[in-house]
Amino acid sequence: MTELKFAFWDSVGGYNIEGESMADVYERHIKLAQHIEELGWHSYFVIEHQNSPVGRITAPSVYLTAIARATTTLRIGAMMWQLPFYHPMRLAQEVAMLDHLSHGRVEFGTGIGVHEHEFIRWGVDYYQRAAMSEEVLTLVKMAWTADEVTFEGKYFNFDEALPQPKPLQKPYPPIWAAVHSDAAIEFAARNNLNVSQNLDTDEVVARKFDLFREIWRECNHPGPMPEVFLQRQVHVAETDEKAHAEAREFLASPEGGAVRVGGGPIAETRIGWGTHARGMGSDSERPDDAQRGRTMMQAAKDYDYNIENGLALIGSPETVIRQLQEGKKLIGYDIFCTNHQIGRMPPGLVNNSIDLFGTEVIPAFRQHKCVAF
Repeated sequence: MTELKFAFWDSVGGYNIEGESMADVYERHIKLAQHIEELGWHSYFVIEHQNSPVGRITAPSVYLTAIARATTTLRIGAMMWQLPFYHPMRLAQEVAMLDHLSHGRVEFGTGIGVHEHEFIRWGVDYYQRAAMSEEVLTLVKMAWTADEVTFEGKYFNFDEALPQPKPLQKPYPPIWAAVHSDAAIEFAARNNLNVSQNLDTDEVVARKFDLFREIWRECNHPGPMPEVFLQRQVHVAETDEKAHAEAREFLASPEGGAVRVGGGPIAETRIGWGTHARGMGSDSERPDDAQRGRTMMQAAKDYDYNIENGLALIGSPETVIRQLQEGKKLIGYDIFCTNHQIGRMPPGLVNNSIDLFGTEVIPAFRQHKCVAF
């Protein structure tokens, strides 16, 4: 069986235990990172959100420093740091420091941000986010590789900035682009970046990653092709029947499911989700984004739709291994990222799924294993 690396997606603080302080939440998730390292996960990722009631990673570099000091082999990163919200030199220095404190284990996930209300609340132009992000990324790479940075751009100007330290990994940590649109995929391919995805159906993801590989080859980049990362919801139990019975209550469930864009506490605020119910302003109506919106709406109400389109992997260890094999053949991902916290699923079910995945599924994809089906 082809070797496959596994990342772990941790939505820290999304569904807190009632009365639990954030200090306790962070401590619990640090222990979780230690546990998945022991179980054999390759990497650990969180996501940055601002002004969000279901995420508490508002300063990824700070949180990941705690993870770095509590682990030894687990690679760590945010998928993504929201580039338009950062001063480029500060971001470059923070991530470089994190790379040293982790002894070279940082994965630098980048993205432009998706929710309009986060930008409105911080006074940042939502519709300039792609151009701002490109400038930030250019400057971060300069800060990591040049002795001094002199730069005159549309959004930032520097006169002989002297950023320190440089990253431990040379020339710098792996850079990931969180991509959805064809334009984002083309940007990643032309800039020789690793790519990640999480929301489209398997069929759509396969087409987009094929486009990425096609454009990347046309660019004649030196070296190996960048890596491809896919995140999915995963629930493993001892049997298929048990796994589906447990997951059905929380996947595509109005009562136990995740808070959807357009609803929840944000919808009750004065600014709400911004100028569009889907939370992406006028970008919500772009063809690709509108199609993704329809996919997410269907996934929110149809359990079988999630299974049939690869949006969730549910079953016994043997079934999930087979699903991963099929997905890798169709999509060609190098890193599969597991999200075991499905909506408001209680900790006991989540932890059992994590343990079964770590002890039964991950070993099947190590090179020295030969598994026949």
